[in-house]
Amino acid sequence: LSPGAEMGFFTFIKIMMILFNLAIFLGGGTLLGVGIWVKLDGESFLDIFGPLSSSFLQVVNVAYLLIAIGAILLVISFLGCYGAQKESKCLLMMFFSVVLIIFIAEVAAAVLALVFTGLAETLLTGLVTPLLKENYGEDNTFTKIWNTTMTEVHCCGLNNYTDFNNSKFYEKKNGYPEQCCDERNTCNSTVAAERAVKGCFKQILEEIRTNAGVAGGVAAGIAALEIAAMAVSMYLYCRLDDK
Repeated sequence: LSPGAEMGFFTFIKIMMILFNLAIFLGGGTLLGVGIWVKLDGESFLDIFGPLSSSFLQVVNVAYLLIAIGAILLVISFLGCYGAQKESKCLLMMFFSVVLIIFIAEVAAAVLALVFTGLAETLLTGLVTPLLKENYGEDNTFTKIWNTTMTEVHCCGLNNYTDFNNSKFYEKKNGYPEQCCDERNTCNSTVAAERAVKGCFKQILEEIRTNAGVAGGVAAGIAALEIAAMAVSMYLYCRLDDK
């Protein structure tokens, strides 16, 4: 390409980089705002979106997850947008490095989920089960999120009804949530063992496997965007040397 064409292509890529990161910035800001909303007023959020969702996000703390993702997206978009605008090699390299770290973490998480499902379940059990024992039946938002999840997914606890053993809910009710006994009002250990309702982790994992094509397509799309972002940032970084 002629020097003029190369400069024109560089300018085009730079503008695309800025626009792309502006879109990420808006998305990150939206997620951050929603996360703060969930944290401050989880009841109204769940009233609107809870019944429509049966995703695994309901098993973890949605507010903190959204706030964390939103904050990360804001940082990434700032590095990419400002770095491209100011033609800063330092910021562009930081953008490349952060996206690369996220990409590697996503690949590692995918491998963990696909190959070491048992290990993933063990890790989640260690994190989520104590929250169930302490917060279910005590924290209204947490309880409502779990009730929605167990009703929509037709599951009980993370692994099964035994997750509620020695919990504050069990101590108060002397039994398990009705979802653990297929919505029966009396849900003791005998009925729960007889009904053998699967845990939410297993049920959601089955849903993901059933929709593996969709999940894989989304994951591949995100990975492609990340690779493209890294390629563009590295192109701009290298072209700055020529300038």
